[in-house]
Amino acid sequence: MLTKLGQKFTDAFTKYMPSAYVFALLLTLLTVLLALTLTDNKPISILEGWYNGFWKLLSFGMQIVLIIITAYCIAQSNPIKKGIDKIAKYIKTPTQVYLIIISLGALLSLISFGMVVVTAILGRELALRIKGIHYPFLIACVYFSFNGWVCGLSSSIALLLNTENNFLIKSGILNDTISTSYSLGSTLNLSMIVLFVIIAPFIIWLLIPKSSKGKELSDLKIDNSEIDTSVKEEALSYKLPFRAVSDALNNAGWLQISVAVLGLSYIVYHFSTKGFDLNFNIMIFIFLIVGMFLHITPMRYSIAMKRASSNISGILFQYPFYAGIMGIMLASGLGTKISVLLASVATPDSYAFISYLTGGLINFAIPSAGGEFAVIGPSIINMVQDLGINLPTNEVNAMTARAAMSVAYGESLSNLLQPFFLLMVFPVMGSGIKIQARDIVGYLFIPFVVLFILQALMVTYVPF
Repeated sequence: MLTKLGQKFTDAFTKYMPSAYVFALLLTLLTVLLALTLTDNKPISILEGWYNGFWKLLSFGMQIVLIIITAYCIAQSNPIKKGIDKIAKYIKTPTQVYLIIISLGALLSLISFGMVVVTAILGRELALRIKGIHYPFLIACVYFSFNGWVCGLSSSIALLLNTENNFLIKSGILNDTISTSYSLGSTLNLSMIVLFVIIAPFIIWLLIPKSSKGKELSDLKIDNSEIDTSVKEEALSYKLPFRAVSDALNNAGWLQISVAVLGLSYIVYHFSTKGFDLNFNIMIFIFLIVGMFLHITPMRYSIAMKRASSNISGILFQYPFYAGIMGIMLASGLGTKISVLLASVATPDSYAFISYLTGGLINFAIPSAGGEFAVIGPSIINMVQDLGINLPTNEVNAMTARAAMSVAYGESLSNLLQPFFLLMVFPVMGSGIKIQARDIVGYLFIPFVVLFILQALMVTYVPF
């Protein structure tokens, strides 16, 4: 029953949902229209906000590109390939693949949302080795698995609240930081982790397609095959037929390993002095250095990087358009206006749900938790402070953390229908095949509805 219903939604999304790029263009026009009709800004001000916004996510976009290619580069090394081969021997059926990907991906996402790339790599490699896997559904599983990142160590809103002199404190909205014990350590957040790690795989299990006919990885390929030669073999093919200093340097393991040791030294220093500070930059650096150790020589690493960089065009040209939408929301005040409107109807019983709903809605225009909270965070916190004006400070802090995390949960959930972060998965799982967002998102609609109901109840009723 659920499988058939899921297929109907998939068919509908396939028919009506455009590509991620077209989705961005439509959202741009819609945001411009809303800014013109709901705010007092002049058209030229909105255009300026759009243009200025284009460049606000360049750093973030480059981080995404680097984490994809460095992680994918690691996966191409001989030790990792052999390790995945050993894992595949114990995984016999497509159902096992789906459930392992969901569970493992959920756990990895608690470390960082960038770890979805690692989940994608494992999913791709398992699909190459195990017959009968419905590949679009597997991509949906990978994408679904990272939904719980907001509960974990890289939860940007929770970390922002606990950061000294953050913009909320500097602007006088908060008087002091709010400990992560109120947000990440709350009963609500721990319950959300259980939802993603234990209940989510069960939801996916109910939706597994009955047939994979025409949908296996081999059926979708447009370039006939993966690269047959290993990185090591390709590196050897570049050698000249006579001794040459250039070849000696290109294949000098001592050279690359020496630099990698320097990198490893800094990584040890970083964690010994800053604790478990696993931000995006240090993750990229770790992946970069690990790849250098695994590939040993500069030539092998260069080849692996070239292969890993072959499918990132979507990120390079689409991210600026989403950043432009964020620029319109910021320049026009549209995001603040929407959040203030929703906050105006909040009560002590509904403020968390209002925050959850606001996070989900605004995310379609600003698919970045940090960027979104910069727009709507002040309104959400002011709402909580008005509701808790006669309450003790610790209760107001708990309410503020609950509202902020509710924004994060809503933001993360709506990513299931917003194809922005699929751009992190497609360079790995979409390499060499014909696939679009419309082929994936339909499988996520029922999980979206189920999680929306469960999360709405949880943010409203689970105690502090």
